[in-house]
Amino acid sequence: QVQLVESGGGLVQPGGSLRLSCAVSGDIFSISTIPVMSWYRQAPGKQRESVAALTSGGTTRYADSVKARFTISRDNAKNTLYLQMNTLEPEDTAVYYCHAALGYFGDYWGQGTQVTVSS
Repeated sequence: QVQLVESGGGLVQPGGSLRLSCAVSGDIFSISTIPVMSWYRQAPGKQRESVAALTSGGTTRYADSVKARFTISRDNAKNTLYLQMNTLEPEDTAVYYCHAALGYFGDYWGQGTQVTVSS
């Protein structure tokens, strides 16, 4: 079993920044061994969508809507995944979820953290 706990969400004005964290614990040696870790988001009335992904090899992928504004990273010593979000827009308002894809050993989700961008 793997547990994911997100934090760092909140209310921010347009143009502002937030950093989300996802603490990973459980039956893993290191977050760096997880094949793919991702951030997803789900806005009211919309489907959950992938925002950013980070592979164990260090490759990153971003949704077009967040490229150049969001950065995904990890701290292996702290077993924590991050999402640095800059130049936030009202359209970024959503619940943000951390996801770990462990291949044969299954997929895991966090409980989500609310991000609201509003003046």
